[in-house]
Parts: sequence; structure tokens; C-alpha cells
Amino acid sequence: MKHAFRATAFASLLAVAAAGAAASGTHDSAIGKPGVATKAVRTVQIDMADSMRFTPADISVTQGETVRFVVRNSGKLKHELVLGTEQDLKAHYAAMMKSPEMEHAEPNMVTLAPGKTGEVVWQFTKAGKIDFGCLQAGHYDAGMKGAVNVASAKGK
Repeated sequence: MKHAFRATAFASLLAVAAAGAAASGTHDSAIGKPGVATKAVRTVQIDMADSMRFTPADISVTQGETVRFVVRNSGKLKHELVLGTEQDLKAHYAAMMKSPEMEHAEPNMVTLAPGKTGEVVWQFTKAGKIDFGCLQAGHYDAGMKGAVNVASAKGK
């Protein structure tokens, strides 16, 4: 049984690592690519609370824009912000539910202890909706999610 759990946890870690590698590569993924801090055109403050909410939960950006998200955990629980497609977030969340002690640090995410602040710098290269959520066990199901709406640069 212990061996089966380790194998499942290892498979989950591999799946998350593969998804993270796709998001952190130099090519554009479905959600964009890691941004260069000096090219950030604006900063968006996001608060994570034990009410299982992000404030704000809806953010609008323009295609091509690089944004610095300054994320603060104002709660007493560990929280995180992970950018991704809804499908990727749900898959990552399922892996986190099986292995809640999993630690990760990819450019599209920040995990914060209570009272801590961190940041994600991201360039939104494609128009559409990019989801974000807290993938700590139980948090995503409790509604701790949001969206970045990326407007097409053609309208500029």
C-alpha cells in the first residue's frame, strides 16, 4: 500500500512538472509566458484570504501586456496563486489533493505562508481568458479562483 501511494504521488509530481515545464518554457503556452520584471507595464495587487477568495478575482489586461502581480496572503492558512487554463488547474488541483505536501515553484505560481507577500510577473501573449486559483487542498473547490481577461491587441 505504501509503495502504491509513492508511485501515485510520483506520477502526480511528474504530471505537474510536465505542466509546469510547458508553462515556464521560452515558447508561448496557452496562457502566455513568464514576464521580465523590468518590462512590466503595471502592478496588480491581489489579496488571498481565508474566506477562500482572491481580491480582485477578475482582472483585465491587453494582449502583449506584462503584468507584475503582487500577491499577499492576509489569512492564517497557506495559500497560492497559480495561473493556467481551467483544465490545467483542475489537473494540478487533483494532484495536490493526492499529495498535499507537494511543493512547487514555477514562474506562473506563488505559494505563500500566512502574512507573506510574493509576486508573479507574466506576459499575456494570447487574447482570451486565463484562469487562476489556489490549489491547496480544498481551496479551489471552496471557490478560491479567478480570471484574467486578455483583450485582443488588435482593438488598440
